[in-house]
Amino acid sequence: MHKHLLIFNPNSDRGRSGQKAADLRAMVESLGGADWRGTEYPDHAAEIAAQAEGYATVVALGGDGTVHEVVNGLMQIAAERRPKLGIVPIGSGNDFAFAAGVPLDNAQEAVRRALTGAPKWVDIGLIKDGSGRSEYFDNSVGMGFDAAINIRSRQITFLYGFVMYLSATLLSIAFSFDAPRLKVKYDGGSLDQNIMMLTVGNGPREGGGFLTTPHSKIDDGQLEFLYIQKLSRLKMLQLLPKVMQGTHVTDRDVTIKQTTSLILDSDRALPIHIDGELFAPYEANVRHVEISLLPKAVQVVV
Repeated sequence: MHKHLLIFNPNSDRGRSGQKAADLRAMVESLGGADWRGTEYPDHAAEIAAQAEGYATVVALGGDGTVHEVVNGLMQIAAERRPKLGIVPIGSGNDFAFAAGVPLDNAQEAVRRALTGAPKWVDIGLIKDGSGRSEYFDNSVGMGFDAAINIRSRQITFLYGFVMYLSATLLSIAFSFDAPRLKVKYDGGSLDQNIMMLTVGNGPREGGGFLTTPHSKIDDGQLEFLYIQKLSRLKMLQLLPKVMQGTHVTDRDVTIKQTTSLILDSDRALPIHIDGELFAPYEANVRHVEISLLPKAVQVVV
């Protein structure tokens, strides 16, 4: 058995990642080699990572979805025996890699760091719904409009990466306009109003380039959450370029708070994504959510 386990998703980035992973094999061999496992179905990376006790590092080769699954697998292993996490961002989003400081445009350098770099502790979030279903997240949770974009992006087959999310956002502004009544409790406060979008950030960026919670850090023991009340389509369009640059935080329609936990109740079914993966489509009828932060839960090799 090698020291490192590499888990790659051949279907990541609409099937482009399989070739990218193959191109990196020589580099991995030159650094002492690793065991390779390809994923074959949804959640397979989580299953593989959950069985990875004994490895020093489990490296996720893929996008945010692959990292999300690997994190959920690693969290099944007792903290004192949990392998470290390496990331080689060859998917379409790569937002957690961005937050961790992993090079996004040099896969070979990312491999070198994943296998030889220094570890740093990062926080991991946990989300539970009203039926008791729970899942870990490393980067972000999006509810309402944010999740509607995620659902719509799955219907766009001719684009990928940031352009796909941008197109889905514009389509969502055109078609999805719901502002459920949300009751939210957080550290030191609560709110009860109609909210169009609520995003919880462990990291600063989502959707491959939207700096939704730009001041979020994955190692500061805090979550940031942003919420936007119901706005006109014109106002949403004006806000969009600001969110890309992270300058929306001073906008009077945007509120950002810090917390370590959040309890939320909605008056109707709430669509939810976690790390870009769909946690709750509308038909799941999720109306109650509890989010908590687990500080220093995983070591990321950077």
